[in-house]
Amino acid sequence: MNELKIPKRLTTALVNSLTAGVVPRVGLEHIAVGRKPEVEAILRDMDNIAEGGAAFKLITGRYGSGKSFLLQIIRNYAMDRDFVVADADLSPERRLVGTKGQGLATYRELMTHLSTRTRPDGGALEMILQKWIAAIQQEIMQESGLRPGDAALNEQVELRIYAVTSSMQNLVHGFDFAKVLAAYWNSYKLGDDDRKQAALRWLRGEYATKTEARKDLGVGVIIDDDSWYDYIKLWSEFTAAIGYKGLLLFIDEGVNLYKITNSISRQSNYEKLLTMFNDTMQGKAEHLGIFMGGTPQFVEDERRGLFSYDALRSRLIDGRYGSSGLKTYTSPILKLDMLSYEEILILLQKLRDIHALHFQYAAVLTDDQLIAFMQNAVGRLGAEELLTTREVVRDFMDLLHTLHQHPETTFEDLLGEITAQSAAKSGDKDPDDMEDFLAEFEL
Repeated sequence: MNELKIPKRLTTALVNSLTAGVVPRVGLEHIAVGRKPEVEAILRDMDNIAEGGAAFKLITGRYGSGKSFLLQIIRNYAMDRDFVVADADLSPERRLVGTKGQGLATYRELMTHLSTRTRPDGGALEMILQKWIAAIQQEIMQESGLRPGDAALNEQVELRIYAVTSSMQNLVHGFDFAKVLAAYWNSYKLGDDDRKQAALRWLRGEYATKTEARKDLGVGVIIDDDSWYDYIKLWSEFTAAIGYKGLLLFIDEGVNLYKITNSISRQSNYEKLLTMFNDTMQGKAEHLGIFMGGTPQFVEDERRGLFSYDALRSRLIDGRYGSSGLKTYTSPILKLDMLSYEEILILLQKLRDIHALHFQYAAVLTDDQLIAFMQNAVGRLGAEELLTTREVVRDFMDLLHTLHQHPETTFEDLLGEITAQSAAKSGDKDPDDMEDFLAEFEL
């Protein structure tokens, strides 16, 4: 029967997420199809970041075209390659900058979702710090033969910690960042949980006033709306200094910046994006990758999109040769086309097998039936241009659930019903108008 061997935990996540039309966070490698050149381009960026460079990529495509899927699969690749990753979706409450702390809200979301290979579901901040301190202790014990609990061991650890943090003190806000890391180490050493939690709160951007931070930690600044991105650059340097490859940010739903109605507020968000773009492209940031997803409208609309901001437009617009239809994959914008019909068919085959494995039955749908399903999908949506992967997947999962839960129903019955409904809606189109676009398929 099925040769697939996927743990139940993953099939559950895949089936539930895809039925709801959202991108699963785990198990993506089992359903990934296409996107090879795009993934390869981003993996090249990752190699540069690991060497101390930086990267910025805007991933654009229509709703349902697979932007979020691509961001998620790259996130998983990055963790496997020992990067620290953080992701956040923009929303009216989370922007790059705002008068009501929306920029800081994005920073907090990124910190909440800070993840590593050993902590892939977020909340890795404290684990990263503890792993760093434990690694330093281990290293010193091996070098000097000191035992845990020796006063000299703590002194040596402290010197190492200051060596890492002093290299950051020359950076913007580096002194305060280093001071808080030192406060974390001291409270860790003395078992002072309150002060340790205060240091973590500060690093997560959760202090509301400088007075409170000064009282708890002796630090006169806090992470706020204006400075949060400077701290992201410090985090990227810090993660690289303690043994990771760097820090990658995945920011989705960029269209929420486009939706900001106040033009001044929208421009200030685009200005912040320009700063991030310039820093990564000009070498002002190290070990940092920023990947942002958005619709083509968010980028290309010259009235409200990124192209309405001249400084961004001149940097992002395709070169004379790249705009002639030949893709290079090296420009700052990765434009996602829809998956080809062949790729969607392969995806449907995978989903058929995963559904059968999850519910423990023998898959019965043939490849010819999958092709019939796709022909029906294109016909029902009225035009090939309207076909998005998300819609096809949701409909297909619905079909699989219905067939599984109602064994008396046949595939042909269901497809016939849907075809009849869509024909009624579209005013009974002549079936000859719809070409058999998959006739050339060889199975």
